[in-house]
Amino acid sequence: MNSAICTIFESHYYNGVVALYNSLYLQGFRGELFSGFRGELPPCFSAAKKNDSMSWPGARSWIVSEGLTLHFLPIDTDNHLANYKPDFMLALWGGPAKEAKKMFYFDPDIILTVEWSFIDNWTDFGISLCEDVNSPLSEFHPRRMAWRKYFKEKGICLQFKGPIYANSGFIGLRSDNRDFLVKWKEIQETIAPLIGGLNRSPFTGKEQLDPADCHDYAPFSRTDQDALNATVEYWEGTVSMVGKAGMAFGPGTTLMPHAIGSPKPWHWKPVLQAISGFPPRQADREYWKFVKGPLHIHSTGLVYRRKMALKIAGLIGRFYRRS
Repeated sequence: MNSAICTIFESHYYNGVVALYNSLYLQGFRGELFSGFRGELPPCFSAAKKNDSMSWPGARSWIVSEGLTLHFLPIDTDNHLANYKPDFMLALWGGPAKEAKKMFYFDPDIILTVEWSFIDNWTDFGISLCEDVNSPLSEFHPRRMAWRKYFKEKGICLQFKGPIYANSGFIGLRSDNRDFLVKWKEIQETIAPLIGGLNRSPFTGKEQLDPADCHDYAPFSRTDQDALNATVEYWEGTVSMVGKAGMAFGPGTTLMPHAIGSPKPWHWKPVLQAISGFPPRQADREYWKFVKGPLHIHSTGLVYRRKMALKIAGLIGRFYRRS
């Protein structure tokens, strides 16, 4: 196995998994895709059959087409899934994907819009990451300073590498750099007591962070993402980052539009959102472009109506949008 791709999902995010996997396949990826999931496996993946040959209890596999195999792996963790990414990747490398020379994690609300060969080769230059919409954070930004102070007290030394603040929705690395994941996991476990446990996250819900930990200047208000960026300072190797254009957060050539926030593309009502001053994002357009492929989840009629609605919404957005 040369390259393994993985994601983690629960609830309605299976919609995004379908579009993500279609985009990977249509951009040239061939190989094995590993989906960690919590809860019941959605009916759209019912073709996946129990696979006792994998070193993962309850694993199911589905050969969708020649060169594309999906593996669905139940996850048993109290962590919020946003805080489980390095754990999952390390578990894959220790088991079902132990032969993989490279591994890539994508959030299930990302669509790949560039040829897979570029992403696959990117890891030759170091840990592959994309800049976040909230970047940059300067060397002496209060949050970075708070990271250094906190971790120094725990015996962990951070070294400033640059002002770019990475998004945690994507990471790619070679097997000889997997120690980065070990350090990311260590960083997360070190901040767990401060935020009330890794079951907490900045996202809305019963496991949301306490108000005092949520504001933009709180040191770990982004939990896994702050931990990832602290790991960049902890890591002694090379990190290769692209700018905000990479995830369609800024102008330039896009690699993987990321539908951060809500509603997600599969819940987005294009015309209503446009009338409210929110024109379609690139991630919304790309989602409806890639929901049809080797995997299908929406009817042809719904896909057609959404694409027409996106065109109308785009026209409205040319004349009216919130500042």
